[in-house]
Amino acid sequence: MPDFSGKTIVITGGGSGLGRAMAEHLASLGGTIVVTGRRPEPLAQTVEAIAHAGGDAEAAPADVRVPEQVQDLIDGVVARHGGVDCLINNAAGNFIVRAEDLSPNGWNAVISIVLNGTFYCSRSAGKAMIARGRGGSILNMVASYAWTGGPGTIHSAAAKAGVVSVTQTLAVEWGRYGIRTNALCPGVVNTPGAAEKLFPTEAIRERIARRVPLGRLETSDEVARAAAFLLSNDASYVNGAVFVADGGMWLEPGLLATVDDVKP
Repeated sequence: MPDFSGKTIVITGGGSGLGRAMAEHLASLGGTIVVTGRRPEPLAQTVEAIAHAGGDAEAAPADVRVPEQVQDLIDGVVARHGGVDCLINNAAGNFIVRAEDLSPNGWNAVISIVLNGTFYCSRSAGKAMIARGRGGSILNMVASYAWTGGPGTIHSAAAKAGVVSVTQTLAVEWGRYGIRTNALCPGVVNTPGAAEKLFPTEAIRERIARRVPLGRLETSDEVARAAAFLLSNDASYVNGAVFVADGGMWLEPGLLATVDDVKP
């Protein structure tokens, strides 16, 4: 089992869904967790849950779309904990919309959170890791429609494709500093936020599950355990990888064959 004792882990979008699941799991493995996001209340709930389980966590609200806030976040973590050992770029935004109906504001909103936010956080955390001289690990959350395309999610698919490129580029540039950069591509996880926006009915969820070779949706715990592996020393020679853990669904054309699949 991975051991994160003495490691400080920053998780964006850590107040709910997969961010919270990964925070709780990594805390159970000994990590000191810093969860960040725009809304303080969900972050506080994550911290409370971790503390109740005997773990170590704190909330540090920040908007990943604002580079100055990101830099303040990382500077604060360095000041309080001595450095950043791991970063999970999990903050995301998505909603179903046909490409012809997507407004520029809608496009920019998702690109700003997913692609720009990943770069801003990676840049600030990476500079701190380089200055410290002890290496580190960065994990970016992506989705299989980054390479298959995603009808109804052109904004998110484009952003995630950009994150894959960021992952691979940083793996090459920062490998010499002992910084590993990888991406994790989970499958369809029935978290409240994703379900409400992407597959809001049981009929849709059942239809998606039938297309997964394993015949079911993924659990948050399964994603968290995959993330822990990639961040840990067990994956010490894994760098620049896109680790797919989606039950084999990526072998199909994509999450949705057409945008009409999102309708009940």
